[in-house]
Amino acid sequence: MMVTEEQTTRASVIPPVTDSYQLSIEADRPNAQYWRDLIRYRELFMFLAWRDILVRYKQTVIGIAWAVVRPLLTMIIFTFVFARLAKVQSEHAPYPILVMCGLLPWQLFANALTEASGSLIANSNLVTKVYFPRMIMPAAAIAVAVVDFFIAFGLLLGMFAVYGFMPSGKILLLPAFLTLAILCSLGAGLLITALNVRFRDVRYIIPFIVQLGLYISPVGIPSDIVPANWRMLYSLNPMVGVIDGFRWCIIDGTELYLPGLLISIAVTIAVMITGVRYFRSTERTFADLI
Repeated sequence: MMVTEEQTTRASVIPPVTDSYQLSIEADRPNAQYWRDLIRYRELFMFLAWRDILVRYKQTVIGIAWAVVRPLLTMIIFTFVFARLAKVQSEHAPYPILVMCGLLPWQLFANALTEASGSLIANSNLVTKVYFPRMIMPAAAIAVAVVDFFIAFGLLLGMFAVYGFMPSGKILLLPAFLTLAILCSLGAGLLITALNVRFRDVRYIIPFIVQLGLYISPVGIPSDIVPANWRMLYSLNPMVGVIDGFRWCIIDGTELYLPGLLISIAVTIAVMITGVRYFRSTERTFADLI
């Protein structure tokens, strides 16, 4: 085989391979780089969140009114059962407002957990094709639940006008308890969605968890009816402190059980750390398992 002059000239301009050219293939990103990637991929987070919001409301009969109808019907049922049948009293606010103040943070948690749990499975094509911090997906799914919360909060404002109720000035502290609810939702969501990738039957447990949590949380009742010697144990449910905090911020005269709140904060931090660590430890296997 003869080598022409043109081929010889072309080969001479190709730089030789030296030790300075290195290809590094890593199974996982270092933690420091991973957290920086979360910031770098913030536009992907915004796109996924906006896409999920559009999918949620674009082709529905009554659109965003679903975010109002569900808590409204639940509030009516709880008011009838607890206020009319069980004769549970509310001293500082109309009973429907008491229920709604507990229902809003609980539905935020329940919706966030449900949306986040299936986020990786629903986006399996994206997970298996390109790199990005997988934590973005459950976080973007939780954004839909946050939007639902603010829409339903408008219903609560309307109830203030109907009942002639003036909220407490401590309502300005409400974002702190909203943040606590979101962190609790995110920690639990990361844990559940990672488990759901590995064990597909986890998705059948989630509705049971949500249903059970509704009844073991003080949504339809004030938490101070729980016996004093059981309140600290009751506060191991982190949503107890969140719901109590919501009512304390909105309903004047409501007392905040500080030991229970501290327990709820500690449990939320523990859930958040556990969720992040388990998610990160299993993240490298998601593409293979999905």
